[in-house]
Amino acid sequence: DLSKNPLSTLSWQLFQHLQISELRLESVVFECGCDIRWVQLWQQRGDAALHTQQLYCKNGASKIRLHNMYIHNCDLPEISVSHSSLLVMEGDNVTVSCNGSGAPLPEVDWTVSDLHSINTHLSNVYWPNIHSINLTLFNISREDNNFQLTCIAENVVGMSNSSIQLNVQFPPLIVRLAEPEKRHDTCIEFTVRGYPHPRLRWFYKKKEIVENDYIRTELDFYQDYLEGCLIFKNPTHLNNGNYTLEASNRLGTVTKSVNGRFLFAPDIEDVVEIVPPSDGDAGRPDEDTFGVSIAVGLAGFACVLLLVLFVLINKYGRRSKFGMKGKSTPTDRRTVFACVSGVGVVDQ
Repeated sequence: DLSKNPLSTLSWQLFQHLQISELRLESVVFECGCDIRWVQLWQQRGDAALHTQQLYCKNGASKIRLHNMYIHNCDLPEISVSHSSLLVMEGDNVTVSCNGSGAPLPEVDWTVSDLHSINTHLSNVYWPNIHSINLTLFNISREDNNFQLTCIAENVVGMSNSSIQLNVQFPPLIVRLAEPEKRHDTCIEFTVRGYPHPRLRWFYKKKEIVENDYIRTELDFYQDYLEGCLIFKNPTHLNNGNYTLEASNRLGTVTKSVNGRFLFAPDIEDVVEIVPPSDGDAGRPDEDTFGVSIAVGLAGFACVLLLVLFVLINKYGRRSKFGMKGKSTPTDRRTVFACVSGVGVVDQ
């Protein structure tokens, strides 16, 4: 708010780096002249809410409305550059030119404070209203790829600018290739630079990897950077080994390898080989067990039967009808011993 201040002039340069939504200048009576032409232009464009204010300036002894002021040879400079964009090779030298014209004669220059390449400026003035400046870049650096070369022309009325897009071509460079890292899936992370953007290929055991559901590349582009991952889904020790990344464009090819170790291979002593039974042996243990069970059962039943018979014979068979006792035979003893032992008959 600069209203009611005893100002006779005011420079636009005080506000060039500010984001102004409103500039209050009511009751300020300027001296009519080229120095406040910018205020008139802002008012005409509606900048900083100046179009809502009644502004005045003194023209000699009279006061007139600012929008009625007319000053000859007092306007914004016009600017032109030699290129709209520039495509060069890393290490090249190039010259671009910028012309600023207008009245008052503008100051013209290139803004190169963040430029990495060596540069020189050559200025020429063509009276009465042209100011030209040439910018020469030496041994252009890849770090200046996508740099905006901006030329500025300014006088008391204001500033005009124009830019050239600088595109620097250079061969690929593998900036980073990391060892596998377990995330949601397993990732070999990489960063590659190059312009034009290089083509990427992966090799494993000297063969190019064909991407599938279990191994694939995920990639993002950032100006002359390529960043991404070689993704593995559930890798095992069978995936262990060296993985080689190849990056190539029309200016060159570069490779770099990393050792991918996902799981340790098992020791051979720890591997137990299980041989499944052949078809001919299948079911034999069950059949043998069933046969033995039947044989044992029959033998037991026979022994019990013989034992019962022996008891009956011993009880009733020893008495003759005359009441005389008989003697047991060796055969009887052998039979009882065989049933009790369950092994066999033993002669005694």
